[in-house]
Amino acid sequence: MKHIELTGQIRQVGNKATVKSIRREGLVPCNLYGQGMENVLFTVSAKDLKSLTHTPNSYIVDLDLGEKKYTAVLHEVQYHPVTDEALHVDFLLVTEDKPVVINVPIIITGHSEGVKLGGKLLVSSRKLRISAYMDKLPDSVEVDTTSLQIGKQIVAGDLHYEGVTIVSPKGTIICSVRPTRATAQAAKEA
Repeated sequence: MKHIELTGQIRQVGNKATVKSIRREGLVPCNLYGQGMENVLFTVSAKDLKSLTHTPNSYIVDLDLGEKKYTAVLHEVQYHPVTDEALHVDFLLVTEDKPVVINVPIIITGHSEGVKLGGKLLVSSRKLRISAYMDKLPDSVEVDTTSLQIGKQIVAGDLHYEGVTIVSPKGTIICSVRPTRATAQAAKEA
């Protein structure tokens, strides 16, 4: 999986006024936590953070907080309801010896048999939640739709990848081929 580096500054616990002044400076308050460590409060530039939050890709984040460096994943982002600016970000510490749970983009491949017969391919999920060790994490997962017929669908339970466990519910619909009006009319006439 690709890595992205973020540089931040350690901050102290503050009240609402302190957090607002941080945001006015163009910084976003962040929190890093994980098993066996104290929470680390820090700030990152809102501009730098957009390279992580405004992309369909998933990344392992290398946090540089001055004297210490951490490896983490983006856990949760709180956005402003009107401006869509990041208000607060949580990062989760990851290590090589424990599996990482992360959302990865789905890449649809192949030309479906149902589409060749006049159906329409509907993609219901753009990301899939998976768990794997850091060295086995894929940048994306491919879903082949070549054998998909009209009226059929691919769910998360149908997918299997080496070294990767799918955490998304097994009934999550990835994609399906639905009949169009023209194919439904042709079926009635036949």
